Amino acid sequence: MKLLLTSGGVTNPSIREALVALLGKPISESTALCIPTAQYGHPWVGPGVKPWEFISGTSENPMVDLGWKSVGVLELTALPSIDEKRWVPLVRETDVLLVAGGDALYLGHWMRESGLADLIPSLHETVWVGLSAGSMVMTPRIGEDFVGWKPPTGDDSTLGLVDFSICPHLAPDGMPGNSMAAAERWAARIGGPAYAMDDQTAITVVDGAVEVVSEGRWRHFPS
Repeated sequence: MKLLLTSGGVTNPSIREALVALLGKPISESTALCIPTAQYGHPWVGPGVKPWEFISGTSENPMVDLGWKSVGVLELTALPSIDEKRWVPLVRETDVLLVAGGDALYLGHWMRESGLADLIPSLHETVWVGLSAGSMVMTPRIGEDFVGWKPPTGDDSTLGLVDFSICPHLAPDGMPGNSMAAAERWAARIGGPAYAMDDQTAITVVDGAVEVVSEGRWRHFPS
């Protein structure tokens, strides 16, 4: 799977250009499914108005409103109750999955429960665009600082489809978000390579090759 892991969405021309390159065609010719599931697990986000804003493309994070050929909704909590024949072909035919932020552990749990996590290795041409938790879920672990909803496993492990962790929403000291000092403390405890990045930064991963795309501020923490 081709990954575009963002902190705040497709927030600038550089990230948008990276998305188009991953798609291999214009956004206006590409089909999308949005996944709001992570929002329901986060006490500051959903349920309520935030999932509706994400789905309708009226949130502050540019994702659904980029001018897609079509946009549908894939709610992971519903998938275990319906036949796979009703949703697996839809996912396979879709160009891009737009994955909302919220709680990364809640999202990871429902990716496993729904069967989407098992499907991902076969989606060779699909682009995964993660927003915050939608990016963090692809990492090995998120760190205790980001644990909210507790999964049955009781730990902070996520899917591990990339070999680095992510601290999103890096912000100058005193501004909303995570300070560099907080990111340094988080990275010291994460036990592996990691990136801290602001909302003007994204990471692409294609065939194991990692590239930072940024018009803002970021930092790599080696293992």
